[in-house]
Amino acid sequence: MTAAGFSLSADEARRIALRAQGLLGAPDRRGGVPGVLRRLGAVQLDTISVLARSHELLPYARLGAVGREAVESAYWTGERAFEYWSHAACVLPIEEWPLFAFRRRGYQQRYRDGQRPSGSDHRRVLDQLRAEGPLTATELGGAKNGGLWWDWSESKVAVERALSTGDVVVTSRRGWKRVYDLPERAVPEELYHDRLTDEECLRRLVAQAGAAMGVATQADLADYHRLRADAVEAVIRDTGLVPVEVAGWPAAESRSGRHRAWADPAALATPPRGRHRTTLLSPFDSLVWDRPRTERIFGFTHRLEAYVPRPKRIYGYFAMPLLAGGRLLGRVDPAREGSTLVARHAAFEGALPQAAKAVPAMAEALVEAASWVGCDQVRVERCTPPELTAPLSAAVAVAQPATP
Repeated sequence: MTAAGFSLSADEARRIALRAQGLLGAPDRRGGVPGVLRRLGAVQLDTISVLARSHELLPYARLGAVGREAVESAYWTGERAFEYWSHAACVLPIEEWPLFAFRRRGYQQRYRDGQRPSGSDHRRVLDQLRAEGPLTATELGGAKNGGLWWDWSESKVAVERALSTGDVVVTSRRGWKRVYDLPERAVPEELYHDRLTDEECLRRLVAQAGAAMGVATQADLADYHRLRADAVEAVIRDTGLVPVEVAGWPAAESRSGRHRAWADPAALATPPRGRHRTTLLSPFDSLVWDRPRTERIFGFTHRLEAYVPRPKRIYGYFAMPLLAGGRLLGRVDPAREGSTLVARHAAFEGALPQAAKAVPAMAEALVEAASWVGCDQVRVERCTPPELTAPLSAAVAVAQPATP
């Protein structure tokens, strides 16, 4: 790394990104799951649960075998986090509540311009929360009308739109159900304000995204919290991020001059060193949720196939990338059958000689994941290349603890 010109090799950029995401170096065990959430700034939620739900897989990938209770208390005890629209539906550190004022104001304007929910439903929901305390959609009058997945009741529509505008907030769940509350009750007093201008909100969110990624293009920065490209362009020079060039990354033009990427100065201060995590990643992990960035940094094409018709799937329903040695070496589509974790399809990157080198890492990741979810056996159904099915099965058998 040549600090004078802030020039990075592709390999340096990759390791900076891994460290920023908490996947290179000693894990912050004292910070635990709350520390992971603060570091990432956003943890994406999704209903799919194979080994576990995505919000549980995120801290597992960084800390190892964290228990569900530790995850639930970090996200949904009503004190440390809230749910809102960031990269998608996400859990966010409660400290970020003021930073999303710009988005809440945007929804308020949208509804004022003709998309406002029924005023009576809106008032009734707020009055009921005020009178009865935090409630689920079911307790507010029913979540659904009895039809398909998105056939929401009037109460559910009203409370979700109130969530968008900031009239209600979610800081806890019961099971998998959102619990809605009034923000003046749930958000700490020192954070409960919308005094930040849109520009200040955007500036801080771009800076947070830069710290969470270490080094990123402007498109990467925009994607992290789903900000408009022109909004990022307008504030980028005031974020504290510095322009850098990364070998092999495409150049970009901006009003601030020609550059390839932006980096967090703290990420440039010391070379990224330490132990690489070997783990399976959620398809919604913030290391890989931006597909173009994943291809640029790791040379790895990542697609979620859960919503692809079964005959058209290449890798499987919930293929999880394998991270080892700081690289993405393949993916596996897992399933659970009783106390057995089944690798329905383990697909390795590259031709046979290169792919074979990743077999021990895949075996280690599968056995560790099995232990975490309470499975005592791992079974491999098939591999790509197929010649690695037997070697992976043998490696898994060696890596598994002996059964008494």
